[in-house]
This record gives sequence, structure tokens and C-alpha cells, in this order.
Amino acid sequence: MTLDLAMRAPIGLLPVLAFLGALVYLDSYKLVRFKYVLMAVGIGVLAAAASYVANQWTLDSTDIPFRTFYRYVSPVFEETVKAAALVWLIRTNRLGLLVDAAIIGFAIGTGFAVAENLYYLFSRGDSNTALWIVRGFGTAVMHGGATAIFALITLSMVERRNSVGLAVFLPGLLAAILLHSAFNHFLLWPVLSTLGIFLVLPVVLFYVFRHSERALRHWLGTDFDSDAALLEMITSPGFRDSQVGRYLQSLGAHFEGEVMADLLCYLRLHVELGLRAKGILMMRESGFAPTVGEETLAKFEELKFLDSSIGRTGRRALQPILQISHKDLWQFYMLEK
Repeated sequence: MTLDLAMRAPIGLLPVLAFLGALVYLDSYKLVRFKYVLMAVGIGVLAAAASYVANQWTLDSTDIPFRTFYRYVSPVFEETVKAAALVWLIRTNRLGLLVDAAIIGFAIGTGFAVAENLYYLFSRGDSNTALWIVRGFGTAVMHGGATAIFALITLSMVERRNSVGLAVFLPGLLAAILLHSAFNHFLLWPVLSTLGIFLVLPVVLFYVFRHSERALRHWLGTDFDSDAALLEMITSPGFRDSQVGRYLQSLGAHFEGEVMADLLCYLRLHVELGLRAKGILMMRESGFAPTVGEETLAKFEELKFLDSSIGRTGRRALQPILQISHKDLWQFYMLEK
């Protein structure tokens, strides 16, 4: 029995879109604006088009059996293409929170799934109800979940290692590929594969989602206190005799006077803006919508100037004091946008 186009489309498209909407709704900090979610969905559509070309070219150019290709080759192509945009976002400090990474990752996978299901919707008009249940509740959610898992694992490793080298992206990519490949292996039992993806994966993602928000609250609390204590120390009369002050004085043997002045200004601005960024996050979590004032933006521009002035050597010299992490760099991007 075939379905009318208007009846097949909701089955194939709505489950993954509803899941994405739930993730956005549950985000307490509301840092991912709706336009960025739409842009991520658009990136997923482009990823689907690129994957289709790569898959078709490989099938036409090789003698790989279709079942082998579908199980082992296409998951590599598709998950790598979907992950590419996330690699750029993480390496440029545009993603700093696991919650944001999960939303953007799932949005990219959603765009991929929507494009893929629309293609099948119009090219296979005689498909039955069971196929569209599998594609809508299983395949589509799998695409979103696999990319979200890549984003979560990768950002966790970036935070743990404080590095954005290519090596930190491999475990998450491997996990996404294995999930995708495992799902394709079970297509002989479509009900089992669909139930497994639609029931288990959302539970896992929501658990990670909530755990990430608790970890963020802990980071905000501890880092806010440490930044406040450091700022109080910097502005106190006895700063020169403190441990941090003595360390900065020891740098005078390696840097000229002008550079030392820039280092001190950079240190103070970095701490002040870090406090401002964390304050904004706390207010957002409480339901407020604070704005970044002109004074804060001016300080941010000054920080960028000082960053170029002190260079990489200066930043490394301040690392024992500031211990700059990927999340710290992200919070300044949040102020800028």
C-alpha cells in the first residue's frame, strides 16, 4: 500500500526536526541563536549533496559491492563531510560549550537527513509506510545523533587536552562512523534498528546534555571565583609582593618595558572580560537577556590589539597565571558576537 506524498513527508521529516527543536528548547543558556541553527541545517543540506556526489562517483568508479559500500564506505564519506564544518567551528573557538556543540552537531545532521529523505521522497514515490517509518524515526535521527556525538566527544577531548590539533578529532569521528555503520548493518531488521536509534540515542543525548549543563555551572562558579580573586589581587596595593606579582617581575628580564606594560594590561583586561562573559552566561541561565555594552566592546577591541602586540611568546609567558583554555577563548568570541 502506498502513501500520498503529503502523508509520507511528515513521517520522514518531522521526527528529527522535533528532536532538534527539543534540544534547542532545553538549552538553559540560549546561546545558539535560531539563525545559527538554520545555518547549521543548511550546512547539513550541502553536506548531503557533497556526499551524494562522492558516493555516486565511488560506486560508478569501483567494483565495490553495494552492500559492502553501504555498510563500510558511505558512513566514512558522510560522517567526515558532516564533521568538517564542526572541525572549523571548534578550531576557531566558535563552539565552547558541550550543549552548543550538541545542538549545532544535531542541526547539521538534521539538514543532512532532511535533504536525503526529500530525495528519496521524490525519487521513490511508491515506497511503503514501513520504509518511511524507518527513514523518519531511525535513519534521520541517526544522522543527527551521530554528528552530535562527534561534536560532544571532540569538544570534550579539546577541553581535556587543551589542544585543537587534528588528533583530537579522530575519536569522535570514529565513533560517528561506527554508529552509522552499525545502523546500516541492522537494516535487515528495520524495526530493531529503528527502535534502537529512536529510543536509545535520544536518552543518551539528553543525559549528556544535562550532564554538560551541570559541568558548565560548576565551571562558571569556580572560574568566576578564581577570576574575581585574581582581579582583586591585581588591583591591590600589595600586588608586587604577591606570588603572581613576583612572577611578572621575573619576566622583566626577558621582555622590554613596553612589552611588560602590555602584558600587565592584557592580564587585567583578560580577567575583567572573562568575568563579564561568565556574568552574561549566569544571567542567561537565570532567564535574563543581557546585552554587551559599548564599554565592554571597546575593552574587547583593546584586548585584541594587545594580543597581537604581546604575540605568542607573551601569551605563553602568561599561561601559568591565566591557564587559558579553549573555553576561555570561546567566551571572548561570545562577547564579540
